Amino acid sequence: MPFIYSPRYYADIGYHVFPITKYRLVYEKLKNEARIPDKEFYEPEPATEAELSLVHTREYLDDLKNCRWTPRTYYSELPISSEIIELFILAAGGTILAGRLALQFNWAVHLCGGFHHAFADKAEGFCYINDLAVAVRVLQKEGLVKRVAIIDCDLHQGNGTAVIFQNDPSVFTFSIHQRDLYPIKEKSDLDIHLPNGVTDEEYLEHLRNHLPGIFQKFKPEIVLYQAGADPYLEDQLGSLKLTIEGLKQRDTYIFNLCKQNHVPVAVTLGGGYAFNTDDTVQIHYNTCILAREIFS
Repeated sequence: MPFIYSPRYYADIGYHVFPITKYRLVYEKLKNEARIPDKEFYEPEPATEAELSLVHTREYLDDLKNCRWTPRTYYSELPISSEIIELFILAAGGTILAGRLALQFNWAVHLCGGFHHAFADKAEGFCYINDLAVAVRVLQKEGLVKRVAIIDCDLHQGNGTAVIFQNDPSVFTFSIHQRDLYPIKEKSDLDIHLPNGVTDEEYLEHLRNHLPGIFQKFKPEIVLYQAGADPYLEDQLGSLKLTIEGLKQRDTYIFNLCKQNHVPVAVTLGGGYAFNTDDTVQIHYNTCILAREIFS
């Protein structure tokens, strides 16, 4: 029963809206409340330079390695330090591991990852390395899969992921997100642009109307699922109105869809900026528990 976590999923980012402690808090909640045993947690190794280079340009990786402020790193909206860059490289290794374990166990949840705003050649939106894209390219290069679907249910469009895989018929990108919000929208294979105020049932209806067709027509061999906590009605950065129960229904629907279609799923926990960090942690915890229950 694979969860991917490292105690190194922390870096000093100063006073920031991004709740960097959430990774540890979700891990502790799984250990203390759900009594998940140690054997179900896997610790990743950092992605290698060769793996990162499958997606990111040499110039950009050099900027990260040397912690340089350049036009390529400027829009990260994060500080830049070796500690922070190491966290992102480790998270990329975690999503690679999640993909490999999902192919073995039919599912895996990475307690970090989902940094979908990073482009091949630049940072954006709290994201330095696009771990989703790196994992896809590693799995493909190793011959483990050919066709990959990325189902992105974050509050924000996965703009970096969309651009990286544009015109690539081997990767299907789906993003359901708030329309009138960062980022400037790129073109995914299928985008659902939601107006402000969308609630549980309308959101779930969009999933029911659009996701089955991806499985039927594209026939992915693995799904990478970005299970963002930020569509939540108490999120600081958004104006969608999903409840915690509605987000559980979202996860349940997607996990069951993967299971019914016999498609492994690797989950990243993505964004979450609730006014009360405990709510973000609860949403992520629910995702983990639902995956374990549905696939067990």
